Amino acid sequence: SNCIMLLSSGRLLTTVITLSLGLPSYTFVPSSRYISSQTLPLSGSSSNFSTRKNGKVQSWVSIDSVTPQAESGISSAMKFSGKQSGIVQLPKLNRQAILKVISKTVLSLSLLAIATSSFKVPHAQAKAVAAVAAPVEHLHVGQKIANFLRSFGLPDVAVLAIISALPVVELRGGVPVGLWMGLPLTTVLPACVLGNMAPIIPLLFLLRNERLKKLMSPILNRAEKKSASLGVVSVEKQWASLAAFVGIPLPGTGAWTGAMGAFLLGMPTAVALSSIFTGVCSAGIIVSAITMAGKKGGLAALAALAIFTGKEFFSGKSKQDFLEADPYWDQKTVPTNTYKNKAPFTGKVISTKRIVGPQATGETCHIVIDHEGKFPYWEGQSWGVAPPGTREKDGKPHSVRLYSIASSRYGDDMTGNTGSLCVRRATYWCPELKADDPAKQGICSNFLCDTKPGNDVMMTGPAGKAMLLPEENPETDYIMVATGTGIAPYRGFIRRLFTEDTPAGAVYKGQAWLFLGVANSDALLYDDEWQKVKEEYPKNFRLDYALSREQENKKGGKMYIQDKVEEYSDEIFNKLENGAHIYFCGLKGMMPGIQDMLKGVCESKGVDYDEFIKGLQSKKQWHVEVY
Repeated sequence: SNCIMLLSSGRLLTTVITLSLGLPSYTFVPSSRYISSQTLPLSGSSSNFSTRKNGKVQSWVSIDSVTPQAESGISSAMKFSGKQSGIVQLPKLNRQAILKVISKTVLSLSLLAIATSSFKVPHAQAKAVAAVAAPVEHLHVGQKIANFLRSFGLPDVAVLAIISALPVVELRGGVPVGLWMGLPLTTVLPACVLGNMAPIIPLLFLLRNERLKKLMSPILNRAEKKSASLGVVSVEKQWASLAAFVGIPLPGTGAWTGAMGAFLLGMPTAVALSSIFTGVCSAGIIVSAITMAGKKGGLAALAALAIFTGKEFFSGKSKQDFLEADPYWDQKTVPTNTYKNKAPFTGKVISTKRIVGPQATGETCHIVIDHEGKFPYWEGQSWGVAPPGTREKDGKPHSVRLYSIASSRYGDDMTGNTGSLCVRRATYWCPELKADDPAKQGICSNFLCDTKPGNDVMMTGPAGKAMLLPEENPETDYIMVATGTGIAPYRGFIRRLFTEDTPAGAVYKGQAWLFLGVANSDALLYDDEWQKVKEEYPKNFRLDYALSREQENKKGGKMYIQDKVEEYSDEIFNKLENGAHIYFCGLKGMMPGIQDMLKGVCESKGVDYDEFIKGLQSKKQWHVEVY
């Protein structure tokens, strides 16, 4: 009857897995929590089985001998070892063998415990089991693993640390297990915190390995989605966000996911570790409060964490209206050339993140720079960046390169203290070397893509007024055409109109139509942002992609941006006649095709093309920034 009970609960899998992992042949009964002290009299004095009375652990004993009454009850459980006697012999295992067993079984057991705990016992069988042995305690994953590890004679503190290190359980599962094991809280918390942090330090360094990153790409992608709430903000707010993310015990959060998120956001290692450690300690306090004091204790601990981490978030302004002109659409006060080549501004990199997939034709990075609110700009303007070092030919400093700003005037953190750049790493493939030629790589783009948090960037500007967004008429349509990183100014436009709580966005009733041309789906830039805006504002935002290596134009050739725009030639022409503004940013190679398209529409309508373009330019409806 006891064997039936073990099988119905799926716990004999524990025994099977120990044998399948190459252990010597011996009988291992997982735990006598299924065999009450009343139904199985035991004699002996060592420590491999637990007895329960009234649902509580009474002692841990091994069977040196059993009474005749108990022998028949466990004989079937011992047949697989080839022994029929009532003696359970455990071989002597050295330290190395034990560690090998643990390293090979812990992960498997974690997964098995999850799987077997989800199996439901048929109702009739469950009643029969209940009649044979009662009471039976329902154990969660952490307790199952604890019982397994305990069977090897490991100290309870070591068992607790191992459990807390597992990504399946972590500290939030370890604390209740420690208290269930009867350890004092003063022992449980330090053991769980240290156990949870132990794998995080090597994980942050191991993630720098390209092979490991590729191997873990599915996990990292999920972690990126989970940690997207951390945002790309100042280091201080990232620290507070990460601490709260790790510290609040919700599904999908925790130290493991937090570490991956910190790596993906490019947080400094020291900052990430201190934040994760704070979060782990907070999670320990919250879980302890919930375990010991119930819901009220948990709410009190959560409130304390909110006060601790919320300071950074509640100190700022909720609306994005503090960098506006008066009225907001007046462009007379647009800042230009605040910092010049001879006296540049020194910004600090907050984060540098690759934003294209592995099959993209090059590397593109999103770089967030802290300017402390001292470098105001408007959407559509550019920053100049002076790369460090000197030119080989004459020893003079490198010249300034212009990059369109890829954020609104409020920055990605919406505080007005940051700005972002979208930069593609410029490389040259040498057919002779069959590799990128480092002598011919882009100096400034490679400098920016290689920056780390805390690095200095010498900046000039802001420059340009050609790409500004006219906002006086809230019903104006905007047609935005981009190739690759030419998407940068449009990201600022779209965030201002749809993402942020700005005066322009609050009244906007027109339509913003974005065309983006890239090589393939992996090379799409900010697609998650565009899809979210499209979902929330289906009438006000349109999106069309031209994927040259995945789509065909109407002639059967590759789909370039000019081909995609041509599909809507009549509609675009009518919008322009009705006052829409059209923007071009990116490679100048797209312009001839678009101009030919408009020329063809003009001819079909009997309109002089040159006069049409001059009219658009005179009304400032034609905006071009190509290279």
